[in-house]
Amino acid sequence: MPQTLRILIDERGVARVTLSRPDKHNAMSEQMIDELTEAAAVLGADDNVRVVVIGGAGKSFCAGGDLEWMRTQFAASRSERIFEARRLAMMFKSLNELPKPLIGCIHGNAFGGGIGLISICDMAIAVETARFGLTEVRLGLIPATISPYVVARIGAAARPLFISGRIFDASHAKAIGLVNTVVPATELDGAMETEITAFIAAVPQAAARAKALARSLAPSITGDVIEDVIHQLADSWETKEAMEGISAFLDKS
Repeated sequence: MPQTLRILIDERGVARVTLSRPDKHNAMSEQMIDELTEAAAVLGADDNVRVVVIGGAGKSFCAGGDLEWMRTQFAASRSERIFEARRLAMMFKSLNELPKPLIGCIHGNAFGGGIGLISICDMAIAVETARFGLTEVRLGLIPATISPYVVARIGAAARPLFISGRIFDASHAKAIGLVNTVVPATELDGAMETEITAFIAAVPQAAARAKALARSLAPSITGDVIEDVIHQLADSWETKEAMEGISAFLDKS
């Protein structure tokens, strides 16, 4: 049984995956990364699952990478850093290639890796009070492993967000195509149900092929691209400014 996720599948075949580290704003730990990777494999292979919904427990959707997990990379060897960066990259790859419709249910904060999760969703619905940010540069890091998916999702709009790390609101997220729909919190459940119903109406095998087709026509995320961003993340963890930035943030927490 997963410890950092809640997974419930209803009688229609709707699998609800809830990030469940609310005390950490659902920051992605090593364990959560592994559990999300396994969930993608299990749900993807389950013929009874028609749609997957991903959301977060507590006040936030996902605050990005767990800072304690990141800090351990400073004392790690180069090979260990590569291993951990690859663990993260393979999680995003497995979710991106999930052969089922994936709907993001976004509230609260969605920062860093949380933006990566939204970028691999086929449909993302956000409440109007949600906040977003590719905040890695504020910690001395770069948005490495998520970058292929974010750029595939929002194109050139990614560049100023990568560089500045600024926080933006749901209306801007919709304007750049990161999310598809923005609703008041009271209307989120209804909006989710509308999209679930639409996806369930599709023939499962055809939907899987159509999703693969759409992915093949988007910017190519090859093995070489993934390997490059893995090494860029490891490089980023090795910098003095990252060590200082993450240590300072943890000291304030």
